[in-house]
Amino acid sequence: MISYVHGKLAYKLENSIVIDTGGVGYEIFVPGNSSVLLAKEGEETRVFTVMIVKEDEMSLYGFPDRESVNFFRLLLTVSGVGAKAAMAILSALPVDEAVRAITFGDATLLTRAQGVGKKSAERIILELSDKVGKVPGVPSAAAAGMGADDPKAEAIEVLLTLGYTRSEAGAAIMGVGEEGLKAEEYVTLALRSMG
Repeated sequence: MISYVHGKLAYKLENSIVIDTGGVGYEIFVPGNSSVLLAKEGEETRVFTVMIVKEDEMSLYGFPDRESVNFFRLLLTVSGVGAKAAMAILSALPVDEAVRAITFGDATLLTRAQGVGKKSAERIILELSDKVGKVPGVPSAAAAGMGADDPKAEAIEVLLTLGYTRSEAGAAIMGVGEEGLKAEEYVTLALRSMG
């Protein structure tokens, strides 16, 4: 496995960069919004990588930090989600936003990623809602900006105890247009919208 590549940024392509290290140019696919793309040609840079080997190809996928690497790997555990879809999600959303979308069951936010439809987004939420935050290096909901004291997170937990799925509860809470409410108020408005 190649954990990271350190060298000079030789050039940028449409979806990838090439890093020259020891006279060898490594092409590394990177998310479209990656801070790795801020480096200028000729600058020293380090890119954390995931190598994917298929029958007919070997590819390197690069990220600015290990958190992104771990989240990319977590996305790959979802059935039907390959490297292309995982990269699309990381191109469309920062890791903390993607974690919030999964935690709140916000499939619409995940569908911002090119090639990720509603069914794929719902599958990602279903398979990962209990895993985000438990994988080392992937932020929990609290680290992604939703602490235990967050009224929305509390309201989701209440709806879960009432028998709603995490995606139903998250979507209902996200559908409440008002901000700054208490958890009970979010629950009341969410129940009205689901009723």
